[in-house]
Amino acid sequence: MSKIIRRTKIVATLGPASESPAVLDRLIKAGVNVVRLNFSHGTPEEHRQRAESVRAAAKNNGVVVGILADMQGPKIRVGKFITGKTELVPGQKFIIDAEMDLDAGNDERVGITYKELIDDVKPGDRLLLNDGLIVMDADSVVGQEIHCTVILGGELSNNKGINKAGGGLSAAALTEKDKEDIITACSIGVDYIAISFPRHGADMDYARSLVRAAGGHAGLVAKVERAEAVEDENLKSIMESSDAVMVARGDLGVEVGDAAVPPIQKKMLRMAPKYNCPVIVATQMMESMCSNPIPTRAEVNDVANAVLDGTDAVMLSGESAAGKYPVEAVEAMHRTCIETEKQRVLPSSATRDPRFPPHSVDECIARQAMETAHSMPIRAIAAFTDTGNTVLYMSRHLGDVPIYALTPKQSTLGRVTLFRNVTPLCMPVDYGPTEAPQATIDVKQMMLEKGIVNEEDLIIMTFGTPMGHSGGTNALKIIRIGDNLS
Repeated sequence: MSKIIRRTKIVATLGPASESPAVLDRLIKAGVNVVRLNFSHGTPEEHRQRAESVRAAAKNNGVVVGILADMQGPKIRVGKFITGKTELVPGQKFIIDAEMDLDAGNDERVGITYKELIDDVKPGDRLLLNDGLIVMDADSVVGQEIHCTVILGGELSNNKGINKAGGGLSAAALTEKDKEDIITACSIGVDYIAISFPRHGADMDYARSLVRAAGGHAGLVAKVERAEAVEDENLKSIMESSDAVMVARGDLGVEVGDAAVPPIQKKMLRMAPKYNCPVIVATQMMESMCSNPIPTRAEVNDVANAVLDGTDAVMLSGESAAGKYPVEAVEAMHRTCIETEKQRVLPSSATRDPRFPPHSVDECIARQAMETAHSMPIRAIAAFTDTGNTVLYMSRHLGDVPIYALTPKQSTLGRVTLFRNVTPLCMPVDYGPTEAPQATIDVKQMMLEKGIVNEEDLIIMTFGTPMGHSGGTNALKIIRIGDNLS
């Protein structure tokens, strides 16, 4: 039989440490399901070349690997210092100057990329710089200057980020750079586009309009990293307007405080199934592996807890983009997920969760497939799907029977790479209304050839009748692989 299927997906960020063909090949062999292109760095041509390299490596390995383009968003940064940095000490007065040249920072003041910051800050607000390593309180706003007192000091160097504790910054989720980058991402043909710092569903709706205008098919991932975004109504609207959400724990932790992040992560993982919204847990999951060949026990526990809570994917950022051990980081995530998934005991009642009752025929078929899979010795579920929706509904039920998405559409194959427990399989034939018998034979042969099943195994097959019409999964049958195989 085939090797154990890992249900939780791994997203890995490409960068200098991992973009060479040799390392990329090793990453895919180690189990990467989705590659993240960080549009905060690099040129359009570099992103295009990386995407082509990913597709070539995936093809060479006989697998489908999704591509996620991550927009930079309105990251607010200080300017540059004449000397490259300054050393701040507690009690020191320091000025953030919206009128200052961005290259002229000194020991007393520095410029800012987001000039409107002066309108968002009032006396008493706390500013967090360099991911919260430096803390300042705003004493007053005088003209274009924010006068601050340093609370927690340290080295502040060029282009470090600024957040306001508790959120409340008015910067739009999509900058002019993001709008251009969305056009680039669509021309590359990425599977997902991640939107940074959305506040509510309207930001995601606007992003979707830009994707459609650019002729793209990419799904949208909302990076939840603003304090406003985790309020119940805003989070609900974000999930309703997105194809997936990311628990972006870096900037989120700076805005809401580090201790608030774990319950927010669990809240998002509880809410998401109701809205058929996959979740990626990201940031510092195996941070120590930027410089060490093995993770800390705390990092292993972090990944394992996300898996136990039902996340669709776990993500590597700097670990795979710029770290010393990118392949080892993927391997560590893989073995952590595999070992954790062994511990799950999922009763069939898991498919009756009241959070997500079926609202359509295809959702009902998805639920019945999962019910049946947990009440009979089913080896696998083979789901014909045009859009990927049927397997998305199946994956929400946290089953442990492998789900295979069968489709000839490249866009759908890429979309399902992010879904928990779903493996994309290219079915090169688009069957017509009278070809269900041949489709059954072809599915059996494919699954046998790939080592997914043996002839005595039972599988569930879901499809639409008549075949050949999009959006109509309305049939389920149980098949013994060896029966009537010709």
